[in-house]
Amino acid sequence: MTVSEAVSGFIPQGKMPVATLLPFTATPNRKSASPTSFRLTEKFILLLVFSAFITLCFGAIFFLPDSSKLLSGVFFHSSAVETNTHTGPDSSDAGSAGNDDRLLAKIKKDHEKALLEAKDTLQKLPDVIQNDILADKAKVTKESMGKGAKDGNNLPFIEYHRPPGATGLEPQDPETRERRAKIKEMMKHAWDSYKQYAWGSNELRPVSKHGHSSNLFGSIKGATIVDALDTLYIMEMFEEFDAATDWVEKSLDFNVNAEVSVFEVNIRFVGGLLSAYYLSGKEVFRRKAVELGEKLLPAFKTPTGIPWALLNLKSGIGRNWPWASGGSSILAEYGTLHLEFMHLSRLSGNSEFAQKVMNIRKVLNRLEKPQGLYPNYLNPNSGQWGQHHVSVGGLGDSFYEYLLKAWLMSDKTDEEGKKMYYDALQAIETNLMRKSTNGLTYIAEWKGGLLEHKMGHLTCFAGGMIALGADGAPGDKTGHQMEQAAEIARTCHESYARTTLKLGPEAFRFDGGVEAIATRQNEKYFILRPEVIETYMYMWRFTHDPKYREWGWEAVQALEQHCRVDGGYSGIRDVYASSPNYDDVQQSFYLAETLKYLYLLFSEDDHLPFEHWVFNTEAHPLPVIRKDKTDRPNEVE
Repeated sequence: MTVSEAVSGFIPQGKMPVATLLPFTATPNRKSASPTSFRLTEKFILLLVFSAFITLCFGAIFFLPDSSKLLSGVFFHSSAVETNTHTGPDSSDAGSAGNDDRLLAKIKKDHEKALLEAKDTLQKLPDVIQNDILADKAKVTKESMGKGAKDGNNLPFIEYHRPPGATGLEPQDPETRERRAKIKEMMKHAWDSYKQYAWGSNELRPVSKHGHSSNLFGSIKGATIVDALDTLYIMEMFEEFDAATDWVEKSLDFNVNAEVSVFEVNIRFVGGLLSAYYLSGKEVFRRKAVELGEKLLPAFKTPTGIPWALLNLKSGIGRNWPWASGGSSILAEYGTLHLEFMHLSRLSGNSEFAQKVMNIRKVLNRLEKPQGLYPNYLNPNSGQWGQHHVSVGGLGDSFYEYLLKAWLMSDKTDEEGKKMYYDALQAIETNLMRKSTNGLTYIAEWKGGLLEHKMGHLTCFAGGMIALGADGAPGDKTGHQMEQAAEIARTCHESYARTTLKLGPEAFRFDGGVEAIATRQNEKYFILRPEVIETYMYMWRFTHDPKYREWGWEAVQALEQHCRVDGGYSGIRDVYASSPNYDDVQQSFYLAETLKYLYLLFSEDDHLPFEHWVFNTEAHPLPVIRKDKTDRPNEVE
């Protein structure tokens, strides 16, 4: 019997009468002309009998399992009870009567036990009783969750609290409200097209109108669905969100014999599932995220603990990209796991996730950094740097982002992450940041001590990153870092403005009199990337300078004019051509990042506020882990 049942049930004050029912007859010397003529003692005996009978009924109803069937059998000899009490097809009536006696004895025994528990409960203070009830509730929830979990994934009970700002109010300014509504319509077009032509596939081919699957995900399906979950929720597209949730519950399968990119699966699938859980509170997302996280753990089975880039989810065998400097792991890949894995530990109760990513820092801190810089390649067997190539764009970018965001996500308690970030940023400023002849600030790439004056579209995220970290900058560098962020945002805008289609190339250069223009054919493509929009969004939040919204709206118009097709949105092969030549891929990150950042650019600041949320590198919002909750590890805020 639970505490709550004892409190709410019938609690007699005296000792429980015996279960044997007294006959309604007077003793030989007692007159019994009518019930009303009973003496006081007889009335007391009758009251006692009725009390015993009523108590017997209440005990059977409230304290015995399946009591409705039991009472039916005792009083009406129903077939239901016979089915439960008969030991075989040859059971006799005498056996049945014996079973009834045993059942009555069980009623008495269980009822007496219940009364003792109730008496003990009533001696407790009210707040102790309330705590006991809550503990019983948590235990039942945990047990039922464990029974329903898959793959032995028995998760601890989490008291879910949705962080503030999961959805936001309409902007007050009519033009801003209209622009935000337009971006929501773009999301609906991208989503509806995917649902119509590629449902269940990883991505959509919007021109040829069928599914597309990258080898990055092996044979895992549904990358666009998982990547888009939080965007659908944030935009209050709840009907679409529910359809996506249903697919995740029924069809998202990680039991595949296939090799996947640990990095891409982590940032898109794990990040997307975690974010969907924190926004909606639906347990299916937590369960799936932890299940996938556990399947990624074998990637860390290297001599140093630096994970492999590629992992077979069934065999647990890992390897690195064959082109990566002597079998090295890549900085941006092994350095972009921290946010997700810290939350996996928190939601699963398994500290191994956090230990794996903290070990990566230990390895890095033991190494000498050339000029304070982190090379893009690290051998997971020897623990030594590979080729000395440094980039804040491809191969390096999100490592730096996660150092800063680890500190922010920890409620600014992760001092190691903070120090690593600001030290790295200082080395980047000293060695990689340059100004062009006409005053455009850019971040070059470093190869063995020589600079390549090229900046990738991926590097354009750095404007937003520097702005996000400026407030915590050491000394008096806050204003200086905000100026750097604004200059990078301007340079990246110029890379868009100087193309024919007003969409930015994959990379642009600053040499031979050229500034912010792609000079090589294999750098002229645009695949719906979000990094420039991301920086506009951060700069708007921190400065409210209207030019960032105007620049974002310019990008919206270019996307609508040149990338939108009947079947969704497509990337473009050459942004300097007079008309678009489509690559026929609607990337999952277009829904996860580009459209989300555009929507937030035209939203109020209380929508996913930075003091409560940190975005992973795929724009999946994860809540800040409050330091004042450390003594209550099973509660999420």
